[in-house]
Amino acid sequence: MDPRDEIENWFTYHKPFSDQPARYERIRAKAKELAVVIEECCAPCADRTATMRLLRLTIMSANSTIACNELPPW
Repeated sequence: MDPRDEIENWFTYHKPFSDQPARYERIRAKAKELAVVIEECCAPCADRTATMRLLRLTIMSANSTIACNELPPW
């Protein structure tokens, strides 16, 4: 894919369709479960803060994978 096409895709709103909203929710729910385990098992420190930040980034990246790589039926 041309870099300009990638930029256009990454920075365009992709309206959810089909079962995408349910998959977004499934990813968020599992990540929330992991966040609770991390909070319960790990001491409060910079590393735990970074872990939570990276977990949030993981959710956003996973959702972006769904949004940016699936063609709507219309």
